[in-house]
Amino acid sequence: MNVVLWDTRKLDVSKDFAGGFGIGQYPAGGEFRDRVIRWFYKRDRRPAALLWAHLAAIFGRLGHQVQYVEDRPPPQADLYVFYPSLITLDLERRMMADLLAQRPGARVLVVGTTASVMPEAFAGLGVTVVRGEAEQLLWQLDAVLAQREPEVRVGLVEDLDRLPPPDWSLFGPRRFRIGYDFWRFPTALVQASRGCPFRCNYCPYIVLTQSSVRVRSAEAVVDEIRHGMRRWGFRSFKFRDPCFGTNRGQVLRLAELIGRLRPQIQFSVETRLELLPPDVLGLLKGAGLTSITVGIETPADAALLSRGRKLIDRDRQEEFIAACRRLGLRTVAGFLIGFPEDTEESIRKVRNYAAWLGPTYANFNVVTPYPGTAPFEPARQALGRLDFSRFTVYTPIVPCKNLTAERMEELVRKCFRRFYFRWEYLFRNARLLWPGLGRFVRGTAAEGRLSRSSRTAPPWHA
Repeated sequence: MNVVLWDTRKLDVSKDFAGGFGIGQYPAGGEFRDRVIRWFYKRDRRPAALLWAHLAAIFGRLGHQVQYVEDRPPPQADLYVFYPSLITLDLERRMMADLLAQRPGARVLVVGTTASVMPEAFAGLGVTVVRGEAEQLLWQLDAVLAQREPEVRVGLVEDLDRLPPPDWSLFGPRRFRIGYDFWRFPTALVQASRGCPFRCNYCPYIVLTQSSVRVRSAEAVVDEIRHGMRRWGFRSFKFRDPCFGTNRGQVLRLAELIGRLRPQIQFSVETRLELLPPDVLGLLKGAGLTSITVGIETPADAALLSRGRKLIDRDRQEEFIAACRRLGLRTVAGFLIGFPEDTEESIRKVRNYAAWLGPTYANFNVVTPYPGTAPFEPARQALGRLDFSRFTVYTPIVPCKNLTAERMEELVRKCFRRFYFRWEYLFRNARLLWPGLGRFVRGTAAEGRLSRSSRTAPPWHA
């Protein structure tokens, strides 16, 4: 059987993020500083979605011929597979409709989080929505194709170690790079666990995978990394776990096994900062860890508590960022703005807190009511039809009582400008941004002076 995986890179979507709903990239503004920030977002060729690489491997394992088609009409095939993001939903629906108009009776499977959570978005198209984790097709493809219902439930993969390693051959893997995490390329995506034990009611990562955590064996993960190194020359790996480090034994074993790889790789993780204490950070750093993404969100505790977020003490946040800087680890901190109750003053406090905390990178995301999360239904009832192309995490969706949408968009850009265009930012992070310059700035009086002065006036007391 000939299988076509149809994809798009239009609208700057990254489908692996936001639990598979996808995110956009920082939008270009009118100012020169906006264009500079935009360039840093656009310079990378991010890897294709990890799900695509898994499906390529699965269809190949089943003996089928697989093609990957990006932003052009799909060729003749027996089966077409679409993995829509929220942002590109309308674009991909149009491609499905055009395809079926030209080839009536063609089999089309729609997979991924958007399809699983919003099957009604594909009603009447004549496609089959696969609800659940699409990797289940390894065992259920024949059963799915035998059915003609518009929806088929396949459930979740119980044993992640049974999946074949991703096949990146179709996607031009030697071009993959993620420059904010690494300086060795090409870059691949890898996953050691799925699910998250925490219950933030706005988080899209547990919509499909639920709150239970499924963990792969460290040996299987490292075998996959080793295969990627040998087959495609990958030199860096971004872990796509929603919350890396929930299983301490797995983390320690990963540090041991990854540390033995030669040549040494670079890798990055996303986690809650209390899951990686200093001793574990040191072990991971020795194994090749270069960057950690953490969600700081906002210094407004009431906003987080009302949304089910487990709080982390500010002192602990500061200690974590400082420990990472001492170890030479980059930190990517996510901040949330655009809550319905937000004001210019509350957003200014988030911006000031980000500058005070001092991560290597700060990402200011707009609160987005993803389908399947608690904020979604109230947003849909208040707004009526939602324009999913705006679900980029940089565009306001939910109206703020005190701010217009236009003003909110300007405040997003202002947060980025004020964070990055500061001499203090460059001095504090120069050796992390440009590791080759470390010997010129490490331990300088200027770096120490800036770090000390930045801690003298915590912004939440201002």
